[in-house]
Amino acid sequence: MSNDTPNDKQPKQQHKTIEQAQAEGKYIRKVRSFVKREGRLTKAQARALDTLWDTMGLNHSDGMIDAKTLFGNDNPITLEIGFGMGKSLVAMAKAAPEINFIGIEVHRPGVGACLAEAEAEGVTNLKVYEHDAIEILADCIPKGTIDTVQLFFPDPWHKAKHHKRRIVKPEFIESIRGALKVDGVFHMATDWENYAECMLEDMKTAPGFNNLSETQDYVPRPDSRPLTKFENRGQNLGHGVWDLQFNKID
Repeated sequence: MSNDTPNDKQPKQQHKTIEQAQAEGKYIRKVRSFVKREGRLTKAQARALDTLWDTMGLNHSDGMIDAKTLFGNDNPITLEIGFGMGKSLVAMAKAAPEINFIGIEVHRPGVGACLAEAEAEGVTNLKVYEHDAIEILADCIPKGTIDTVQLFFPDPWHKAKHHKRRIVKPEFIESIRGALKVDGVFHMATDWENYAECMLEDMKTAPGFNNLSETQDYVPRPDSRPLTKFENRGQNLGHGVWDLQFNKID
């Protein structure tokens, strides 16, 4: 008769690294800079992803980009984080063919919609990532290469207990500073006044930036940022929108 207990017969559990667990096909939850709300792809979005990704899509796994090789020129680069469905981003790219645009968005339907819109508008100066912006900034964007970073209407996480989830915080601002050229501009916009106030406070205390506002707070919406239908409707209802622009001084 064996003296083994049931527990003795079981192999001891060994802790694995995240990489080992992923290699075995296990799902590992990671901390992200967003909450992914995946929607269903339309046929047009799916077709755009299938047919246009090879020419307009960028992959995190490919590592650091070489913008001159990527776009075939030395034009200035505008990087937009969280472009939603991409309509405004495509409009900006179409209006400024002398600028190269890179968009980052985590939601697949939005990426598909952006690609489809770009094709419909004949836009060729745009590339997009479907990935977390924090990782793209760290792993794919060479230091000091971006002329403008845009962050328009990020999730405000308006409940006080959720403010820690907001993307604009000191470590994120520092990653933006690293990506920007000297005198490059970080342009933010939000329709939540509390978030605007927090952005302003964080930027005031961040090293290496200068507020471009003449009043040292907010700037008028520049013509380069299209007025969205949502924003226009909000303004008609008396809702405010706050734009902030800071340039990198070192």
